[in-house]
Amino acid sequence: MATPFLAGLAVAAAAYAGRYGIQAWQAFKASPPRMRKFYEGGFQPTMTRREAALILGVREHTPTDKIKEAHRRVMIANHPDAGGSHYLASKINEAKDVLLGKTKGGGSAF
Repeated sequence: MATPFLAGLAVAAAAYAGRYGIQAWQAFKASPPRMRKFYEGGFQPTMTRREAALILGVREHTPTDKIKEAHRRVMIANHPDAGGSHYLASKINEAKDVLLGKTKGGGSAF
């Protein structure tokens, strides 16, 4: 008499554990994605220091030499001669100019 009771209890425990596992999996799948490495969004009409810093991957108040290093690193990865986009190259150059204070006011060429 105890054996069928224990078997039923084991089946019920397995069913509850399975139900909990399915609910946990569905909640995990529905949760928003974690922090992403890249900024999602388009470009502003006129580039701000914040946007320029996001493009180059530095802080807004970074020293000049670090800005130049970051510009070189990003430009090597996105240079038009190496298969990169002319538009992105112009935005990278504009970001460097904004952070270094060399803005001409015209924005990018595109």
